Amino acid sequence: MNTQYKHFNACLLGCIALMTMSSCDDTPDAYEVAGGKPTVDYIRCLSSEIKGYNDDENTLYTNGQLVTSASPQAVLCLVGSNLRSVYEMYFNDKKAILNSSYITDNTLIVSVPSSVPSLVTDKIYMITKSQDTISYDFSVVIPAPQLSAMSCEYAAVGDEVVFTGNYMVDDPNVPLTVTFRDADGKDIEAHIKSIADDYTSCTVIVPEGASEGAVAMTSIYGTTVSSFRYLDSRGMLFDFDDIVRSNHGWHSQTITTDETAIKGNFLQLGTGDAALAGSGDTWDDSHFHFEYWAGNWADPETYASDDCVRLNDVIDFTDYANMTLKFELNIPSDYPWSACAMQIIFSGVNLVSNGNEGATDIYGNKLAGCNNTYFHDEGISLPRALYRPWTSTGSFDTGDKWITVSLPIASQFIYYWDGSPASGSLNAESFANLEIFVSAGGVAGTDCTPIMKIDNIRVVPN
Repeated sequence: MNTQYKHFNACLLGCIALMTMSSCDDTPDAYEVAGGKPTVDYIRCLSSEIKGYNDDENTLYTNGQLVTSASPQAVLCLVGSNLRSVYEMYFNDKKAILNSSYITDNTLIVSVPSSVPSLVTDKIYMITKSQDTISYDFSVVIPAPQLSAMSCEYAAVGDEVVFTGNYMVDDPNVPLTVTFRDADGKDIEAHIKSIADDYTSCTVIVPEGASEGAVAMTSIYGTTVSSFRYLDSRGMLFDFDDIVRSNHGWHSQTITTDETAIKGNFLQLGTGDAALAGSGDTWDDSHFHFEYWAGNWADPETYASDDCVRLNDVIDFTDYANMTLKFELNIPSDYPWSACAMQIIFSGVNLVSNGNEGATDIYGNKLAGCNNTYFHDEGISLPRALYRPWTSTGSFDTGDKWITVSLPIASQFIYYWDGSPASGSLNAESFANLEIFVSAGGVAGTDCTPIMKIDNIRVVPN
């Protein structure tokens, strides 16, 4: 049998064995570090690398292929002899995590450290228990910057914003740059105020002339264009400025503007006096319940005017599993939030509508009419997002600034009223209505009287 093929099979069999090892291994402490020195014959990459739209046309995608370089977090299988003698391992100057369950005499499975090396030597260093060091030529290829999020996508010119992601490397010879777009689509370079020591974030000043569009970040390792957009107007459901769509149901929450506004009018939940109970059983719909129900009491219902349309007629929700709900949020530091979940609920007209129960619409749907039971009905168990950022610290505010909240539909709209997994399901017709109700959520906190300012509710492609 071909030796390389045999050891590659050993890598794969080792991965499979790990799935059952914890349940059937009667000697969990049997592993011992071997004496002597290791040798490495070759390295295979076990990661499946996914093609990205920024990739060079010559990019090689590996899965089990022999490699002499790899990106951070790639899973490698070193093949050689006496590999149980490896006590520590470094890629350049970054220490890798070794798990004895992944090591045999002939194979060693390890992930390339995620952090960017400070000293690049293009070598792997294997250190034995007796402190012998054996090197092996191998390059860690740092990717272009990763741009995951912008702290506020509607920040004003001159404001500080934080970009989060990874590999935001500022090389002395090739400085990191961040560029916005102007109204003509031309690049405008922003001033970078600071970069995190671990390269996972940077603080930037929004430049004069910045207009709607993606943001680009360039390092010595390449350029990345963000999937999000500054001043993103795509998929806008509620901007509360022209009041075409706003309160449309039983409640009439405050829509106003003041010196804190990010852009014209905003929706406000809470007054600074209205309380949420730490127990989570608050039902203060008069102060903490925004609803938009499609329909206008016609039979048959035509959704003829902009203020009563189905939201799934405003934007296409066919591919909702690959879409994200976003909005800007401002919670003043004097009115922090420490109880209940912000329940963000989409629903179809078969569950609730602004009109007569039993009426039909022009699409043949039977309308449910106005009600407040469907979204906490265990039989329906309607999936919704539960936004509750205060649970990690006990209290949450945005420091009197606006932030962008992003809730991917596929991963976040999965909960029921009480915080348990929802047993119901969504489809493209489930996005006719929207409600935001602060209550329950399955978490206990402390009594509070928060103010929540919300603007630019939109749904955009991931």
